[in-house]
Amino acid sequence: DPKGLDSRKVVDYKLRTGGLQGFPGADPITNEALLELPVAVLFPAALENVIAAENAAKVQARICCELANGPTTPEADDILYDRGVFVVPDFLANAGGVTVSYFEQVQNTYNFYWPLSEVHQRLDEKMTRAFAGVYQMHTREKVHMRLAAYLVAVARVAEACKLRGWV
Repeated sequence: DPKGLDSRKVVDYKLRTGGLQGFPGADPITNEALLELPVAVLFPAALENVIAAENAAKVQARICCELANGPTTPEADDILYDRGVFVVPDFLANAGGVTVSYFEQVQNTYNFYWPLSEVHQRLDEKMTRAFAGVYQMHTREKVHMRLAAYLVAVARVAEACKLRGWV
């Protein structure tokens, strides 16, 4: 529905029926058409390789925030970048779950207990710093965000190896 759907009703319907097919007031749409809607932000959140060379030029979103693992092929990533679509790569956008798992490991190892508010605060700080570092690399090197994220990751590993005296 171009006017939007009531999110509470959508959630209730999905919980009752197990899906959204047949939701009152909504028209069915194919996965392909969904990716081509004129939206501000696209969140591919389910499958790998759904944005490929064949359909990347049809993506109308100005921002693509990858919540699924590997939703964009390398060829499509280049096409989106050339078209000015700002892509937040999957391993940056969906790193929150892994980060919180790390927090759980730290708490278990050291017998800490962090209230939920502290976990949220720490997660916000980590994710904000990670995004800022990648964005800074993206801006400085004039490369797409995925390559910027790889460059930041490699630099961090190299620095850790130097600090440990491995290189």
